[in-house]
Parts: sequence; C-alpha cells; structure tokens
Amino acid sequence: MSELFDAVDALIASRSPLPLPAERRRLRQAHALTLDEVAAALGVRRATVSGWESGKAEPRPPEREAYARLLTQLAQLYPASEHTGAPQDAPTAETSSGPAPTADAPTDGPETASQAMPQTPPPASASAGAVAAAAALPREAPAARPSPASRRPAAKKTAPAAPPAPGGAYAHGPLLVLDADAERHVSGYGIGGLILDVPAKSLPALVEWTLTQAQVGSQKLHGSGKDGDPLLVLTEAACERYGLPAVLSEAERLAGRLPEGHKVIKQLERADWQLTRRGLGPWARIYRPAQGGRRQCVQLCIPSWRALDGRSWGHASQLEPAELARVLGVYASRVMTPVGSTAVTGLQLMSALNPPTRASEPDADGRRHREHRPGSLGTEPVDPAPCEATDGHPVLAHLPRFHVRGPGERLFEEAYDWARDLTDAECLQRHLVGLDVNLAFGAAANGAVVGLSSPPEHVTGPVLDPAVPGSWLVDLSHVDLSRVKVGKQWRDLDGDLLPSPFTPSGQRPTGPAWYATPTVAYAVELGYDVTPVEAWVRRESGRFLDGWYKRLRDAYVATMADLGVAEKLSPQGFLEAMDGYRSRDAELGIVVDAVKMTVKGGIGKLQEKARGGGWKPGQAWPALARPTWRPDIRATVISRARINMHRKMLHLAAATGRYPVAVLSDCAVYAADGPSPLDVLPYGADGKTVPGSFRLGVSPGMVKHEGTQSVLWGADVLEQLGADGHVANLARYIKTGEVTAKDTGE
Repeated sequence: MSELFDAVDALIASRSPLPLPAERRRLRQAHALTLDEVAAALGVRRATVSGWESGKAEPRPPEREAYARLLTQLAQLYPASEHTGAPQDAPTAETSSGPAPTADAPTDGPETASQAMPQTPPPASASAGAVAAAAALPREAPAARPSPASRRPAAKKTAPAAPPAPGGAYAHGPLLVLDADAERHVSGYGIGGLILDVPAKSLPALVEWTLTQAQVGSQKLHGSGKDGDPLLVLTEAACERYGLPAVLSEAERLAGRLPEGHKVIKQLERADWQLTRRGLGPWARIYRPAQGGRRQCVQLCIPSWRALDGRSWGHASQLEPAELARVLGVYASRVMTPVGSTAVTGLQLMSALNPPTRASEPDADGRRHREHRPGSLGTEPVDPAPCEATDGHPVLAHLPRFHVRGPGERLFEEAYDWARDLTDAECLQRHLVGLDVNLAFGAAANGAVVGLSSPPEHVTGPVLDPAVPGSWLVDLSHVDLSRVKVGKQWRDLDGDLLPSPFTPSGQRPTGPAWYATPTVAYAVELGYDVTPVEAWVRRESGRFLDGWYKRLRDAYVATMADLGVAEKLSPQGFLEAMDGYRSRDAELGIVVDAVKMTVKGGIGKLQEKARGGGWKPGQAWPALARPTWRPDIRATVISRARINMHRKMLHLAAATGRYPVAVLSDCAVYAADGPSPLDVLPYGADGKTVPGSFRLGVSPGMVKHEGTQSVLWGADVLEQLGADGHVANLARYIKTGEVTAKDTGE
C-alpha cells in the first residue's frame, strides 16, 4: 500500500502549482538570488531557470517539485502587495538599512538593488515564521530587496544626480544588457547577477541616465590611457521600447545604419547628442564633446542588427539577457569592453594597453601637455615602404592600373597553405592526426620587435641585423632543406617532404623576393648565408605587442581553466580535459572563441583594405588615417608564426622521421598508426618530448588535438579534390571530415 501512496504523492508533485513567470522572477530577485544560485540548487543549467522565468519553458519532474517548494517559501517571505506589487517585507528606498547614500548612489535617482551582495540577516520587520522559513532555503537569506516594480521612479520629477565619484564610478561593471517586458518596463542585466531598473523612456534619456546614474564603465588599462565607455546591449524588446526597429531592413543592413532622418536620430540631435561617422548602426557611439576633461560617450550594441558576428560570438545573440551579460561581462573583464567586432576590439586593445600620448612634465606655468609616449605608435599615421603597401595604396599611385607586382616588388608574408601527396609508407598507416597551435598569432606577437612611430629608411646593399625590423630583398632559393642546421648540428632530411619556410605555398623560392626580418633570420639559423640587395628598415623599434599578447593570453588561459583545462597537465591529462570541454559551460565556450578571434582579427586589422563603393586605386581610404594601420607589423607577426610552425616541424622530423602531410595556418596533419596526438609526438616517461617541437598543452604556442580521420578518408579526399596537379589540403577538413559541395565545385 505504501508504494501506491508514494506513486500518488509523486503524481501530485508532478503537477505542483507554480506562479506566473513574472512572479517567479520577482520572488528570486526579492531574495537577491542569482540565476546561477537557483540553477546550482536545483541541479539544472542557468539557461533552464531563465527559460522558466521568461515563460519559454516549464519545469518537469523531479525539478518541478523542488522549484515549486522554493517559490512557495519565497512567497511567504515576500508576498505581493495588492496595490503596488511590492514585497510587503522589503525595505523601501527610504527605510533601507543599507549604508548612507553617497555620490555613487544618489538618493534622487532610481534604486539600484538586486545586485548579489554579501549575505546579511533578514530585516527586523520580518516575522519569526519568515525567518524560520528562510533557514530552509539553499542559502542564508540576505537583506530583502525591492522588486523591479517598487524600484520604478516616482511620477514626480527629481533633480538630476551628480556624477559618481571616481572611486566608485563603475560599481555596476562595464556593461548592461537591456530588456523590456510586456509592460514596457526596462531592466538592465549586468555582471554577477546584477539587475537594475532602467527608468529612461527615450534613447536620449537612456544615454543621460547611463552617464549620470548607472555607474557603468571600466577603468583604463594603462596609466596614460582613458576609461572605457559604458556599453549598452539592446535586445529586440529594448529596441522597440526606445523606438528602434527590432531588425534592420535590407537597405539599412547594406548601409550599416539607420537613415539620417530616423525619428530616434532626430531625438538625439534635439538633445544635443552626436553620432560618429558610422551613424546609428549595430555598434553605435553616442557622445557630446568632452567638458572639463570629462568624457561623455555611451556605446550601443544591438545583436539583432548582427552586431555579434556568429563567426566570433557563436550563438551569443540568441542567449537570454542575463546569459548574454555574463558572456560579454567575462570578455570585458578579461580582455576589454567590446567596441565593435572582435577584430576592431583587438586593434583598440593595442592602443589601450600602449597609449600614443602621455602627460608631460609641468611647464613654467605648472601646466601639463600631451606629448608622444615612447614605445608607442604615436598619433600620426606612417606611410609603408612601397614593398609593404597593399595594392591601390597611394604610395603605389605611379604604377600602371593593372600592374601585378611579383615577389620582387611586394612583401608577401602570409600563413601556410601547403599540402603534398601521401607517400607509400604513409598509405600503409591507419590514421591522419591534426595538431593545432593555440593562439599561434598571439604567441608570434610575444617578443616581436617591430617598428614604432618613425617612417622606414631605405638602404642599398645592407647587412642583415636580426634585431632590426624591416623588409629585405634577398634571394633565398639556395637554402636546401635536405641539409640544414637543427640546433647546432647539421642534419640530413627529406627536403621534399617539408614545406619551404619562405613562402606561404611552401614552394621553394625561385629568385629574389621581399621578406620580413624573421624570415631572413631563419635562413641564417638554418645554416645559410644571405646577401640582401636592398632593405627598408626601422631604426626606432620596440616590443609594442607584448602587453597585448599577455592580456589575451591570460584571458584565454583563465577561461580554459574555468572550463576544466588547466596548465601544467600531463599530456594524457590534457587530452582528457579537452574532451568535451565546451559542454561544461557553453557560455564560456563562446568567450574562448571570441578571444581567439580577437587575436586573429586584431592582427588582420593592421592591414585593413579599402571597403565600400566609390574608392579608386591610388586614393586613400579611412583606415590609412590610423597610426595602427601597419602592414609591416602584421607581416612580422605572420612571418614569426610561420617560422615557429616550420621550426617545430623541422625538429620533429629530425628526431622521429615524421613529416607533415598538410599545413594550413596553425594546423599540421601527420600520418600515424594510432588516432591520438600521442601516436605522433614522442613523449618519454618523464613527460617530456622533442625539444623545440610540438608540445601538448593549453598555453599559446603549445598544441591541441584538431581531429583525426582515416588514411582511406584522406586518400579519397585527395582523389576527389585533386585536379591539374593541385593537392587538396587535408588540414582544411581534418576537424570534421566533411567536404562540402562548395569544396568540390559542384
């Protein structure tokens, strides 16, 4: 009989009554519980609880009974008021027992509760029964907080709040994700579970509120830099609340902005707010000229307008507001507040960490002025050497319009795209294993000596100095990979099975060509003499990118550690930790991808090409006005990345006789008898492998497993895609094994 009773109890529990979604959210916020805390207590994902509160999903047994029990006890603590909907036991702005108001928390402004704060006992007004009920909850009850409804500003007008004091100016973090409910009430979701009521009724009022009361922004990354502007991320509902379209029309999307006559732009103009040249688009800056040294600028990010590119941010634009705030908040705290695409952010990070100017020493009148900061790129753009300029650059305006520059006229430092046919011995092996270098371009940027703010100097008949950055015209066709120096010893190798380190295609150069300093220095490292014909060198140089690399490296390593992939793991332990690491926290997986794309995009932006209609070869384009338009720095980093890759392959070949089958940028494919990277890389009992070769690990420059396919699969792809002597690059398909119709040309 007891079994029947248990079955009946379970059946009743499966239909446990639940309040409406809005009430579920109110109760959680009233007790200052974050989505993470509720999810952890119930053993579900953060997104699941968010879905229950938005009404997009309903809990199922056995979580439903526990969730209903939680809400029931919270309802006893914070019953809804019949008139205002505010919790009866919650302190109001006038009666809160918190600290006395300061300039950081103006009394005339809207209350900014709901942030997860240190735990405190329930208010004295709570009944003994309520206190007893609170003890049964998964955490000690903090001080009761006003609900969103109770925190809405009164109808009467209040005096504008004073600017927050510098010490606590950014108490609410770098950004807010704004969302509106069915009643058009706007909430701002910040980092750490923070939720703010947003009283602004229009976009100009929202900008004003953000700068005067929201306490949103970020501290500068360098003593000579500037603070980060607050970022507001608008959901579709928030866009509609502030008079913006939820999605752009086709014409607006192609233009990348709203038309100048849009009503919201007119509202901003009437309130004396200005937009930058890119207008009101997916990433928009709204500002007033600085007054008294105080910057007044707010940035908007609108995911539904395709602000968050799926190639960098994955499915971030589909996340709930609190989840999106977490993703962008982690990125902002570890990298910087996004200021556009990951490429734009990567470029801006360089200047934020290495500002172009600093305050001078006081003059005779005691005044300080802006002056050039040594070690930076300065404030003025520098023309590239003719060999470094991209096609159509003004320094090449004298060339015929359809002139095609060859290696003897153009510096062509790019990443590897090389492949060869399988040997007979490799065909007898069973697997093809891909090894991928972590943050390869970031690792190459570390320690790179690059030119700074001075223009390049032309030299005829120069002598190579590996410490001087520049571009060198030199013939490296005599370098024979069949006999090279590996370390300090000469070694005989099968040069036909290795790509040339001097060309992106891996083909041996046939005559003089332009190379960056690291490429020419590597030829000397291999044991060969070089005799440059001419060069463009930069005497003023430094390690401009070191701080940039370190910040991105730390962001990547810290986020991977949060996903369970720590540094200093054994090779086998690392492979096990990497297995399914994204499934442990999909949101942090998005951050990892964004950090990677920040590295690649930032380096790519150093050579941004002309875009948009109306441009003609020989004319300048906007990117050329930036001091960070530096194709020579990009060439140096890519040269170092390619040389680093070749050096690792060379050391592995010399020690084991293994040669790569294909190389694509930072991925190399090897034939092996087993499916694991451990079947390619020789690790000893002491956990060490070949010095100077590939090493498994999470740190930039070390490698991870990119994918494994069968040799039969590789032979089929080579046959399917090979034509006219072309060899398909297996590294392009090794991760998934999929070859699309686009690849086959069908």
